Amino acid sequence: MEQSIVASNPVLFMIAVLLIIMACYTALDLLTTLLTIKRYKRLVYIGSSCSMGVAIWTLNFVVIFTLDNSGMAAYNFSTIIFSLALAIALAGVGLLAISYKTQVLQIVFCGFMFTMAILSNYIMGTSSLNNSLHFNPLSVFSTIFSIFILFVAALAILFHFNKLSQSSLKPVSTLLMSGAIIEGYYLFVRVLPMNAKNEAGEFVPLTPFMLYLTCFVSLFILASLIASSTIVGRRLAKSDNTVSDIRYALDQSAIVAITDANGIISYVNEKFLEISQYEKHELIGKNHSIINSGHHPKEFFTDLWLTISQGKTWHGEICNRAKDGNVYWVDTTIVPFMKKGKPYQYISIRSDISSRKKAENALKESIKELEDMHYAINQSLIVAITDDKGVIIEVNEKFSEVSGYGRGELIGQTHKIVNSGYHSKEFFEKMWMTVRECKVWKGEIRNKAKDGSFYWVDTTIVPFFSEEGKPFQYLTIRYDITERKQSEEMLHRQDKLAAVGQLAAGVAHEIRNPLTSMKGYTEFLQLDETDENKQEYLEIIMDEINRVNEIVEEFLQLAKPQALTLEMKNLVPIIQNVVSLTEFEARKKNITLISDCNDEEIFVRCDENRLKQVILNFIKNGMEAMPDGGFIKVFTEIKGDKVQISITDTGIGMPPEQLKRLGEPFFTTKKSGNGLGLMISFKIIESHLGNVFVESEVNKGTVFKIVLPI
Repeated sequence: MEQSIVASNPVLFMIAVLLIIMACYTALDLLTTLLTIKRYKRLVYIGSSCSMGVAIWTLNFVVIFTLDNSGMAAYNFSTIIFSLALAIALAGVGLLAISYKTQVLQIVFCGFMFTMAILSNYIMGTSSLNNSLHFNPLSVFSTIFSIFILFVAALAILFHFNKLSQSSLKPVSTLLMSGAIIEGYYLFVRVLPMNAKNEAGEFVPLTPFMLYLTCFVSLFILASLIASSTIVGRRLAKSDNTVSDIRYALDQSAIVAITDANGIISYVNEKFLEISQYEKHELIGKNHSIINSGHHPKEFFTDLWLTISQGKTWHGEICNRAKDGNVYWVDTTIVPFMKKGKPYQYISIRSDISSRKKAENALKESIKELEDMHYAINQSLIVAITDDKGVIIEVNEKFSEVSGYGRGELIGQTHKIVNSGYHSKEFFEKMWMTVRECKVWKGEIRNKAKDGSFYWVDTTIVPFFSEEGKPFQYLTIRYDITERKQSEEMLHRQDKLAAVGQLAAGVAHEIRNPLTSMKGYTEFLQLDETDENKQEYLEIIMDEINRVNEIVEEFLQLAKPQALTLEMKNLVPIIQNVVSLTEFEARKKNITLISDCNDEEIFVRCDENRLKQVILNFIKNGMEAMPDGGFIKVFTEIKGDKVQISITDTGIGMPPEQLKRLGEPFFTTKKSGNGLGLMISFKIIESHLGNVFVESEVNKGTVFKIVLPI
């Protein structure tokens, strides 16, 4: 039998409608609050779910009592309570989905869950009265779909209709949602009819029991609304306090100004007045060109306006001019506030950075000075920094250039990597003792480059002290004095040659005449002597006279050297010729002799015979330094405007003290020799406007470097 709507009590019906509207509004209000707050989310979610559940259940409650007017109806009270819990649960599931995202899919799901809550409540209410249902599937589906559409429309209007504020749309959504609930129950009464005790057209009397239950439900919904309002009110009050605190903090520390969309100033704080020195009435109604210093180009402000007009925050540093003409710098952030996709005002928050800019400018000048000094040092000085253990932690480019080692090869090593072995152990012990006593050490050191060549450096080591007065690192500053040392060595050699020349000029003539007489009489005695023993003695005398005569001849060469005939010659075949002459002798002594040159032609002005004499002398010296065989390499290369001939052997080498005396008259490292051969060789090279440099290490070998101009 179809149930008529007028069978209900109009008072209960009006109360139910008001309760549904109040509960729906409370649920939507709590839902929008839930989407914006971070604290109390769980409490607000439960309140919103309960309010929506009660809104769905309320009319079901009224329908049950209007269908059973006895006041002591035989219905299942636990089923009614369960239907309330089910309505809250289904509403909660829908609201949970929409609390994460307010997209179309979540809105559709939430509307579906609300529809299912109404349907399940109606069915459970009917079963609580032990009534049976008769229905038409098509009619039921149409009813469910219409309810679902109303719910989805209500939620879509609230969250996706952007032309009005959410507070304005909330009543509209509330009425639609309330209409969906009321329509749902009364449509279900028609499409799912059940047996009723009241006749159509009769009003159900309002019993005390009904009144009590109605008051209880009404109070429950009112309590939910009050709780919601209280939470929101506290949140707003807290937000107001937070905003006030933030504004106070900004006014105390920042320069704040508010302008309209055209840049006209509508608000400035005290800090703005203080730094700009303008009065408030002089700024309000003006734009910021009043404090423009002219420091920035037009494009700077064009870019600024383009950024903020697009709704983006602009951040940068601006130079302004105060009323008294002084300029000041501010770090500026301009935040646009948008309405309908367009900015309607801008808030500028600035902080005074004038002191920082002055410090930055001073720092830039200092950095520029340091960079200039660093560049100058890199171009002229060899710099290294070590820790207190002497481990290298920093080197400059000059260090790598002179030593031949890359920066990565030097970092983490000690200076032993460039130790030439020239200086004694005591030399370095004294140096370390000095710097560890926090004293500056100065001296000259001979180092060894990666390619095996030696170089001299004038060195200053400066210790840096910790607060405890102990050195924690050392700064070593060196400059290359190799050329100076070579010049000193050359001058020293020239002095020795000059002394020997003077000696030769005086001694050679004094010795030569007696030698001639001695040689003549000895030869005369040999003609008449028949005694073999005496003949042997006379031969020994002749050998010694010849040896003395050779020395006298060398003295004469030093005193009066032969005039050189310098001609342009190809140096390559000259060297190859000397090497060819000595190859046989080298093989007999188990010595490998090779010649290497990167060029086929190297022309120099030289006396070919005298130059061959020098190269031959150096190669033979190398052979004599390798009694057990070894390796001799003659390498010729062009270095700038000079050519260098390096004659390297793997012989026994010479210690530093012998190397210093090399070239002195009558100093030699050979068993038979007088040292004059090297002096003559040095003099020949000097007459070619060249130099000879000698490097040697004990048990490693010796290098003679002949440098000639091209």
